[in-house]
Amino acid sequence: MRSDSIKKGIARTPHRGLLMATGVSKKNMNAPFIGIASSFSDLVPGHIGMRDLERQIEKGIHSAGGQAFIFGVPAVCDGIAMGHCGMQYSLPSRDLIADCVETVAQAHQLDGLVLLSNCDKITPGMLIAALRIDIPTIIVTAGPMLDGECQGHHKLTMVTGSFEAVGKYRKGEISEEELLAMEEASCPSAGSCQGMYTANTLACLTEILGMSLPYCASSSAVSSQKRRIAFDSGMRIVNLVKDDIKPSMIITKESMRNMIVADLALGGSTNTFLHTLAIANAGGIDITLKDFDELSKNVHQIVKINPSSSLTMADFHYAGGIPAVLKSLASANLISDTKTVSGIPTLEIAKYAQIDTSIIPYYKDSKYTKAGLTILYGNLAKGGCVIKTSGVDPDCYEFTGNARTFDSEESAMEALENDTIKEGDVIVIRYEGPKGGPGMREMLAPTSLLVGKGLGKKCALITDGRFSGATRGICVGHVVPEAAEGGVIALIKDGDKIKIDINTQEITLLVSEEEIAKRKLTLKPFEIKCKSGYLAKYAKNVQDASHGAIVI
Repeated sequence: MRSDSIKKGIARTPHRGLLMATGVSKKNMNAPFIGIASSFSDLVPGHIGMRDLERQIEKGIHSAGGQAFIFGVPAVCDGIAMGHCGMQYSLPSRDLIADCVETVAQAHQLDGLVLLSNCDKITPGMLIAALRIDIPTIIVTAGPMLDGECQGHHKLTMVTGSFEAVGKYRKGEISEEELLAMEEASCPSAGSCQGMYTANTLACLTEILGMSLPYCASSSAVSSQKRRIAFDSGMRIVNLVKDDIKPSMIITKESMRNMIVADLALGGSTNTFLHTLAIANAGGIDITLKDFDELSKNVHQIVKINPSSSLTMADFHYAGGIPAVLKSLASANLISDTKTVSGIPTLEIAKYAQIDTSIIPYYKDSKYTKAGLTILYGNLAKGGCVIKTSGVDPDCYEFTGNARTFDSEESAMEALENDTIKEGDVIVIRYEGPKGGPGMREMLAPTSLLVGKGLGKKCALITDGRFSGATRGICVGHVVPEAAEGGVIALIKDGDKIKIDINTQEITLLVSEEEIAKRKLTLKPFEIKCKSGYLAKYAKNVQDASHGAIVI
């Protein structure tokens, strides 16, 4: 065992003394040392229930003959960080989390890891760390929260009950009393927000990768099933250590291809593009934006979950969750048989899955014809950009409008709140990319305000920043090259025509190449906004979105 290097032999007498100070018995000194990396936080709704799950994992580890050690990692709530400078820290926290897990696991030579995660950047950060360290690892995602409900409003979510409700209030559709009632009812329990937003999308993809146990992604954060999954994960990690089953044996080109296929079929968060590329980079796996592009031409969506429909993660779970999705995709031979931490191969999980076809149909019976996510290219995004097709009305697959340019999210929000954005406008929010932000902020506040004001089908929004998984509408993000790198998005002027065409996968600034070249000559060099601290370091080392916004 790796941990022998800190506990075996006469020279390790001081080490054993320190370990005994933590409560390790002489008997358990010979047990596998298992770290539980927990992102518990009183600040994050998706994480407030983790103390109980830590105990369940710990019980499972000790029941199977291991020795558990809990340590913490940071957690950022994107909803609370949204719409102000705090969002600059969200994406950078992914790499910080990976560094924290790597540091503790390597410094203490742990034999295995259970990674307890939930929200947006924590899960991919932990997957990156798992591949870097490559010791037996299992991931427990803490699960979605219950649906909200108040008088006159059924099945509220964090988005419909708060972010979009603000727009409805300002439009005069609901009263202040209704707004406050929805605010109080929209997030009724611990857990990740109720739709197929980034947190739940990543939980689903982690299960498809084979890094968490069946039904882990969709079982409610407050359910006894989640507690049992946590206990079973603790039991299972000890066996993974004994059998030396490492993440690199599970996260492979084939399992990552399964992950992309399922992502396109579920129409999850656009953030998965960033995280999938970063995970592949950590494992030295040959996955690029081209893999998404090629598969998106051959895979269509099978189910739409909020924000793309009224269905929530609770409905998805009762319909069969990820095993049912695997069953649907396997019926069309779209997925490969790969290893999982459960010890049950992917296709066997699919074979025995229960499926409610009224919600998750078999692939050939799906009423959809396009992938849930689409890569767009053009003179405005030569390195690519992404749109959540599942959240776009089919009547809006082709949209041409007049540019309204803003050099920050705040200035765009001011225009929206003052009702200066009109039907037919294409809102351009730039200098919000990985370097330009820095930190590539999410734009849920402006996109939700657009929808709440009834402009979701009448206006478009493009940005070199990101979107929340809760975003819907004609919203194009991750534009590469970003404005800070001299991308064409920096050269757009108010009134320019912009065409977005999902059918041809193109995004075009309808300005001549000669005019674009002329404008480029007068573009001032970009200066990094942060001069010190974590964000300054991040801005200097981060790569573009088409390479996963990885830090080198």
